[in-house]
Amino acid sequence: MLEILAYPFMQKALIAGIAIAAACSMLGLFLVLKRYSLFGDALSHVALAGVAIGIFFKVYPLWTALLTAVAASLGITRLRESTRIQGDALIAVLLIFGVASAVLLISASGGFRVDLFSYLFGSITLISNEDALTAVIASLAIIASLLTLKDRLFYMVLDERQAKISGLDITQLNYIFMIMASIMVIVAIRLVGILLVSSLIVLPNIAAMMLGRGFKTTMLISLCISIASAITGIITAYYLNVSTSGMIVMVCIGIMVSIMVLKHHNMKISVVKESSR
Repeated sequence: MLEILAYPFMQKALIAGIAIAAACSMLGLFLVLKRYSLFGDALSHVALAGVAIGIFFKVYPLWTALLTAVAASLGITRLRESTRIQGDALIAVLLIFGVASAVLLISASGGFRVDLFSYLFGSITLISNEDALTAVIASLAIIASLLTLKDRLFYMVLDERQAKISGLDITQLNYIFMIMASIMVIVAIRLVGILLVSSLIVLPNIAAMMLGRGFKTTMLISLCISIASAITGIITAYYLNVSTSGMIVMVCIGIMVSIMVLKHHNMKISVVKESSR
């Protein structure tokens, strides 16, 4: 197994994959607690429209995708503050808008092409040195920002109204958080693709939260699950010659199902012990 580490493309894939997975799991915990689990999915579909814009105008697609995602996330945040529409409803609108825009732009740019498929399904083993370095730097910057703001973000997602009363600048914090989420979605596209990006944000945290631990422990468990899924998925996909993104997600689902089964088994044992007393 260790011989694959001699290949430069696998080294890049593993380093970038670990960094992206770590940042996704940490940021995803706040999204899940905020009940924005589908926000990553909505942003990824808006990013698809941005990718189509870049291909249409022959501009680097990830830059246009980033600008589109940031604009959409800030717009949703602004609408949520100025209207009575609930956050989940706005996310649904964003998701629908992203899909519709992407379909129109893709058809206008000549339909599905090979380069577009790499954004849809991910291509972590094929990224350039520059893209890998950018992904690692962006992921580390997001991790550092989350560690700096974690207490304020936790207070905000736990009870936004109470946090505002206590003096926190919720508006500014929401904008910062949404920009970080947009950047993370764009970076994660390289690892698992537009179609599966939300899975890397949501699944490790759902699995970790099922264990019923405290916030910091849950974040650490989610981090371990996400990184383990990325490493195992990349290596397994190489040997089986299958999609890396799909394998990463399936490993993560396998871990989550294992936790569910283990928890159910422990509950049955506890019930038996209680009944035998």
